[in-house]
Amino acid sequence: MTKIETTHVGSLPRTSELLDANKRRSEGRISETEFAQILTDSVQDVVRRQKDIGIDIVNEGEYGHITSGAVDYGAWWNYSFSRMGGLTMTNEDRWAAQDIVRSEPGKIRLTSFPDRRDRAKFRDAYEDPNSGILGGRASVGNPKITGPLTYTAGEQVGADIDLLTKAMKDNGIAKGFIAALSPGSAARIKNEYYATDADVVEACADVMAEEYKAIAEAGLTVQLDAPDLAESWDQINPEPTIADYQKLLQIRIDAINKAISGIAPEQVRLHICWGSWHGPHTTDIPFEAIIEQCLQVNAGQFSFEGSSPRHAHEWKIWKKYQLPAGRKIVPGVVCHSTNVVEHPELVAERIIRFAEVVGPENVIASTDCGLGGRVHSQIAWAKLEALAQGAEIASERLF
Repeated sequence: MTKIETTHVGSLPRTSELLDANKRRSEGRISETEFAQILTDSVQDVVRRQKDIGIDIVNEGEYGHITSGAVDYGAWWNYSFSRMGGLTMTNEDRWAAQDIVRSEPGKIRLTSFPDRRDRAKFRDAYEDPNSGILGGRASVGNPKITGPLTYTAGEQVGADIDLLTKAMKDNGIAKGFIAALSPGSAARIKNEYYATDADVVEACADVMAEEYKAIAEAGLTVQLDAPDLAESWDQINPEPTIADYQKLLQIRIDAINKAISGIAPEQVRLHICWGSWHGPHTTDIPFEAIIEQCLQVNAGQFSFEGSSPRHAHEWKIWKKYQLPAGRKIVPGVVCHSTNVVEHPELVAERIIRFAEVVGPENVIASTDCGLGGRVHSQIAWAKLEALAQGAEIASERLF
């Protein structure tokens, strides 16, 4: 090994042409043939741009996932609504839901998004459209589970795979990944069919396993988007004990391992984050409280926030918790929740810090979370340039 490889978490900014095509498609004003051509051209461009910047492990920008507009914190999740049977769509936007769910010791449940503890603590800021926390996003209807869950998206995930693999071949790129929703994240919708939370999570694991298998069989890395492992802590009101939360977490860890059974660990990347909205995040759970359980996942790579203002200090936990043999960490060294573009020297410092703890051969430099829908396109691509430049600096010093 002679360099620190680079990647990112998945979502990249959509072009104005693709955003317009998505809008026209939702309104029935574009043919599937025209949309497919715009999507194909857009994926070719986004893969080429990643290569030109110096990103080693690329993806299709999640361009095949439905998005509601240039600002969309939930496209990574919402795409699944059209890929599962057993759902009934509603007009309720999860950021506006009025449900109040209270947990009890030994019996914890997720409450609605407006009832989250961070939102309650900073209510005025969250509800001010000019605060920058949720400003600019479109309202998105969410489904509820009304029947047995099934996977209905064989053609859709196949299209994602074909778009990426062709673009990789055309651009001479060897390594690629596709992001897919984790079982626990898929389960965070209203349930009117299954008896228990564990039943919902297990059903989601059975469904999403089909998507994971298809991606892996194409020779790509499956990135499991699993913010539910960390972010759900803030969605429990009142705050539970760590022990109670870890019981909830174990159901989700076991479901992931069931869903990826048969896939080689080196083809699995687990993404852990605390949510992509630009909020205070003062009620985030410490990484140390969940890291041992996260490391139980049979993944070859562990992606996590390593540069956000609430979690950048947690790089030190890798001194305490040993990375399993044959595994790599994929820390975020540029942040998705600020418009400030990191200096390449700072990026290099962050990379070197992780490399000195776990070994440079076990580090892949990345972003904290997806950049598409979170920061402006110009800023997102500048951050990726800083990532690549910082990795180059770190590689010179480490190797």
